[in-house]
This record gives sequence, C-alpha cells and structure tokens, in this order.
Amino acid sequence: MSKQEFEKFKTGLKLSKKQREILVGIFLGSACLEMSNYENNTYRVLIEQNEKHSEYVFHLYNLFKGWVLIPPQERVRVVSEIRNEKRLVFNTISHASFRFYAHQFYGKDGEKKIPKLIHRWLTPVNLAYWYMEEGSINFSQGKSEGIILGTHSCVSSEVNQLIQTLEFVFGLRAKMCKRQKQYRILISKESSRRFFEWVRPYISDLIPYKMPLLRLT
Repeated sequence: MSKQEFEKFKTGLKLSKKQREILVGIFLGSACLEMSNYENNTYRVLIEQNEKHSEYVFHLYNLFKGWVLIPPQERVRVVSEIRNEKRLVFNTISHASFRFYAHQFYGKDGEKKIPKLIHRWLTPVNLAYWYMEEGSINFSQGKSEGIILGTHSCVSSEVNQLIQTLEFVFGLRAKMCKRQKQYRILISKESSRRFFEWVRPYISDLIPYKMPLLRLT
C-alpha cells in the first residue's frame, strides 16, 4: 500500500458507537494509548494481555480489525530474573480519532487519569469490558465476597469518583481496597448479582470463566 493509498484508507475510518463504548471500558483497564505521530498529534491503541487471555485479545482484534494492520503477535515479557511471561500484543494504526480519548484519559504528565465526565460515559457495555480487562471475583474460603475491579494505578480520589459513578449509574455498592500499593474497587457481595445482570449480555458467550454464576450462588 502506497503512502497515498494509506492516507486515503485512514480518511475513510470512523469509530462506531459500540467501538467508542468499548474504548472507554478498555482504557479503564490496562489498554493504553501511544502518541505515534508528534507532528499531527495522533495516537494508536495498544492492547497487551497474558497469552491465557488469547480469546479476549482476538475478540478485541476482530472488533477493531479495520484499524489494525498486523494481527496479535506473541512477545516474551521479563517479569523477574527467574520468570518470563508470554504476552499477546497488537496495536491500531495511528489516527486522529483516538485524540479525544488521549485528552480524557491522560494528563499533561503522560500519566493515566480518570475523566471528569466518566459518569456520563459509563454504560453496561464499557462496564463489561472494564471487568474483562481488570475484573475478578473475590473469593474467600470458596465463597464469593464480591467483585474486584482493578483501577490501573489510579489515585484514591479517582477511585472514589469511580465508586460514586458505579452507585449513581448502576446502583452498585462498592468500596475502595488496596493491594500491593494499588487501589482497587470491591463491589459488595450484595451487589454482585445486579452487576452480572448488567454485564451478562456482553461477556457470557465470550469468556465463560468471567461469569461463574453457579459459584456466586
């Protein structure tokens, strides 16, 4: 593809409503944005997950396939001196459509942040993708004690903002907890069933292990 053809191809790209919702969810998780063209101030989306989440990675790839030139590739990440981890990685092309999300989810220092208007954007769709990115069920002695949502190094004030948003938008009761110097959100056991009622249509067929309803009962 020539440079002229590539630029014409980029001009024809437009994010769908569902893609925009999904982007909000994955940026609340571990997905990130990279500025790849400083002259035009354009960004690309980077997806990187442990290889055991390959179904989810290829699901995202298929959703954004029109924006991706190279399918997911395996990489080895050095975790420690004695352990490596296999990862699946892909990225979109650089595009101006992602600039809005960069301005909302990143501060001037380049660190991730929570948008001030997240209460207007949070929907069942992006809640489901946030859970698939950074969520798990909190088990204690074989019983569910609620749902954990990771917050990707958010500061405490941002975590409280997300907790208030979850209650305001979805009626979910939650509190802040901390593990290994990172804040997380614990959705109460009493709100767990309501949580899964919200997200079930978007994840049950995709990643069954994210919907262990029998264990929740």
